Amino acid sequence: MQLLVSPTSPYARKARIVLRERGLTGRVNECFINPHQDPAELLAANPLGKIPTLARDEGTPLYDSRVVCEWLDALAGDDGLIPAGGAERWAVRHAEAHADGILDLTVATVMERARAAGEQSPGSMARWREKIERAVAATDTVRGALPERFSLGDIALAVTLSYLDLRLPDFDWRTAHPTLAEWHAGVAERASMRETAPPAQ
Repeated sequence: MQLLVSPTSPYARKARIVLRERGLTGRVNECFINPHQDPAELLAANPLGKIPTLARDEGTPLYDSRVVCEWLDALAGDDGLIPAGGAERWAVRHAEAHADGILDLTVATVMERARAAGEQSPGSMARWREKIERAVAATDTVRGALPERFSLGDIALAVTLSYLDLRLPDFDWRTAHPTLAEWHAGVAERASMRETAPPAQ
């Protein structure tokens, strides 16, 4: 079974952390690719050409980080990163959606900045930045609803904040949100986070 990933994708990083937190590194092989080059193995498994994509030994491939993370968590058995039901499950799901929303806006900003100066939309980037800042400001509240034990919600939020550091270094979210910064610093010390840290750009 192969998990198709890249070292810098925050969506893939979520799945890579789940592998480590759930003790699945011996059962699932990480295959590093560049999705921008449309490698044949990726397109054969995922016509969208996006990562993470899980090429399973049996059954159809799975893609979208939320689907892949949930499947991997279930593969590992009980006491997982996603509660089975109740308020805790929805808190974790909400945190992941919140984090992914920030990621989507950040990735859009990165892609827009990569365009030629005359083709960029400053208005769009300013609006995306407002949404990112507003969502980060709400993150302490989102995080406060999570279960006491480490969950996929914690993973998603921590990965997102780390990606902001990587791609939007001009956004000093730590100074504006010191409690969130302290929490992130603690989570960043987990082995799964250290082992999946993207290379410096």
